Amino acid sequence: MSKVSSAFPAPKPVDRLIVALDVPDVRAAEAMVAQLGDAVTFYKIGLELTYGNGMGLARDLIQSGKQVFLDLKLHDIPNTVARATEQVADMGARFLTVHAYPQTMKAARSGLGDSALQLLAVTVMTSYDDQDLAEAGYGMGVKELVARRAKQAEAAGIHGLILSAEEVTSMRALLRKDMLLVTPGIRPAGSDVADQKRIMTPARAIQAGADYLVIGRPVTQHADPRASAQAIVAEIADCG
Repeated sequence: MSKVSSAFPAPKPVDRLIVALDVPDVRAAEAMVAQLGDAVTFYKIGLELTYGNGMGLARDLIQSGKQVFLDLKLHDIPNTVARATEQVADMGARFLTVHAYPQTMKAARSGLGDSALQLLAVTVMTSYDDQDLAEAGYGMGVKELVARRAKQAEAAGIHGLILSAEEVTSMRALLRKDMLLVTPGIRPAGSDVADQKRIMTPARAIQAGADYLVIGRPVTQHADPRASAQAIVAEIADCG
């Protein structure tokens, strides 16, 4: 497939931080957004908050000028994936995740229409390692599976990938240069790694070539979330 163009300008440092609103309900999310104020411009809404009436919050955030990443990890029959993608595109969201299976990615691409929504393919969850893949029946390790799915995503015309920062450098060499690389599993120095197994600090991830960093608990569970977000943005800015 031909190169996928983007109508969006190069992001400023503050726009490269995506704060994950991994909270149980809209009230908690709204309180966090209010606390963060203009220190954060981009938010991720995942499955937990989506099922806690988070779609209304997503629309409110978009209307207020924030960017929204809906981390829904779509994977279903093609018709369902295409129609779900259309719904998200109509909302005005910036990013939507789909699982990196060829049929799923092609279906999501067909649902975009003329919207500005950008699709991100999930290669291998950052909570997985080689042993986890083996237990699930895969005959290859994380690096090999990430590379295989990344090339399939590129062929399907997907805008970018969700992947561990550990894979960013190799993917930059493998894929077209405008492919967006969005990395979860980011932990500022001294943070609790929690359930992540493939992690990296913000500075190292940016230096490796990541475009956007998805960070949740190090911001939302910090004693001063706004100060934490500002420190991360400053770290991103220092990396150029």
